[in-house]
Amino acid sequence: MARMMYREAVLSTIAEEMERDPNVVVLGEDVVGGNGTAGGPEAIGGIWSTSAGLWGKFGGDRVIDTPISESAIVGAAAGLALSGKRPVAELMFADFIGVSLDQIWNQIAKFRYMFGGKTKCPAVIRMAWGAGYNAAAQHSQAAHQILTGMPGLKVVMPSTPADVKGLLRTAIRDDDPVIFLEHKALYGVKGEVPDDKDFMIPFGHARLSRAGNDVTIVSTGLLLGFCEAVADKLAAEGIGCDVIDLRTTSPIDEEAILDSVEVTGRLVVVDEAPPRCSLSSDICSMVAEKAFASLKAPPLGVNPPHTPVPFARELETAYLPSIPKIEAAVRKVLSYR
Repeated sequence: MARMMYREAVLSTIAEEMERDPNVVVLGEDVVGGNGTAGGPEAIGGIWSTSAGLWGKFGGDRVIDTPISESAIVGAAAGLALSGKRPVAELMFADFIGVSLDQIWNQIAKFRYMFGGKTKCPAVIRMAWGAGYNAAAQHSQAAHQILTGMPGLKVVMPSTPADVKGLLRTAIRDDDPVIFLEHKALYGVKGEVPDDKDFMIPFGHARLSRAGNDVTIVSTGLLLGFCEAVADKLAAEGIGCDVIDLRTTSPIDEEAILDSVEVTGRLVVVDEAPPRCSLSSDICSMVAEKAFASLKAPPLGVNPPHTPVPFARELETAYLPSIPKIEAAVRKVLSYR
């Protein structure tokens, strides 16, 4: 197995799929990186270094720099997908989905349904998301709760380089539109990645990253590592936590969550979105409805406050769910007798 960074897993998977299938094309702002600058094409390699080298290898017909227009990017991806291509479109920040909401919500998410299944829309829309990068309120938000609520979309949130590799390959080969959310604070994280160029992870299958019988903790993205740290600390005290990495929020692995809660009787959902209409409120509601008889304590969500993401580093740190906050929530559900 190779060891690589999260961003390297993104780049290598796209390159492998472009080699495998000539219908895979990449488009977005600065995906060529430096085109039109003094350094020339690929002088930068893309804002997140997730497209470096693609233009030189596959050419301008398959790696396309676009205007600064998210609506044009997603609209072009929709047209390409309907025409038989497999576009991988990049929006620099998930915060900008509002500019392309009609194309995402009313177009690509609805094509298969509105055309009676006579067409498909194999488009992947990649977005960097999340706080912890000191990028302020307009470039640090969680958008998964909005996108997960849109029927017709598949929403993917990998937490490790290996999951990036397996889930992105599945996304590119999928015949339906996929929103692929990459947490910007994870781009530099390293991990082992399978070498198999057909390694794929099916959607809707969560990963159990820690096992225990006392509390179920559900999360994804940057905060998954915080949950694992809490589980490791509590394990030294004899408290066992199931830590479930969702991987995808649509489809969501309800079975994995419910099976765990039936054993532990306690649930903590850690979510980077504000609490109202969030993933945590959705999962807590689902468990209360479908596993009420198993609960020994009320399900708890750990979320940021209902406020824009602060820019000041100290305030951003206070805004995000933290290891102490997650630990306090776990101890709270354990306190019910």
